[in-house]
Amino acid sequence: MRSEGSMKLPAWLAPGFLAGWVALTGLATGFLPGSAQAELAEGQQAPDFSLEAALAGKTFRFSLAEALRSGPVVVYFYPAAFTSGCTREAHDFAEAMPRFKSQHATVIGVSGDTMTTLEKFSDSACGGKFAVAADPDRTVLRQYRVLPDALSTHATRTSYVIVPAAAGQPGRIIYVYTDDNPEKHVSNTLNALQQWQSHPSGHEEQVREH
Repeated sequence: MRSEGSMKLPAWLAPGFLAGWVALTGLATGFLPGSAQAELAEGQQAPDFSLEAALAGKTFRFSLAEALRSGPVVVYFYPAAFTSGCTREAHDFAEAMPRFKSQHATVIGVSGDTMTTLEKFSDSACGGKFAVAADPDRTVLRQYRVLPDALSTHATRTSYVIVPAAAGQPGRIIYVYTDDNPEKHVSNTLNALQQWQSHPSGHEEQVREH
């Protein structure tokens, strides 16, 4: 008779099985356990997306492709609405909107928050100056590689500057900046836009951080 202390675990609970399952899950989702995935690189095509968004408390459907028809787009990912760093960053972008508009640029914030939360956030922290989009299933967050790992539900603080490409082609990423400190996201993306506006046809060199 097998003693209670030596009871055999079911096969699916065996350590080797669990380790293999986690590894396979990581491969399927594009992540490996315990490893961070680098954001998309400058010069790459920007994945197109369409998300529900809010501007000044009112909802609408945001389309990256449509926004690019009017000029460059700053897509900034942030961890969560109403946290201290994200509220500060939203205030900074709101205050700088006249400067972004002078560059003919659209600004859109993206997080995994719900639309109910973002309707309030777009009116308060964003001051109704720019839109924020909801990605509750993290599809766009994964496409832009801003989730630290397979288990994360909050994005890294990453800003992309995307410019229009040839007709029928996806937008092109000209600048990427990741830093949990929100301080330089506005100034760095504005600098990238200004450099691109000066040399729109040949902007291939990396934009340097101030």
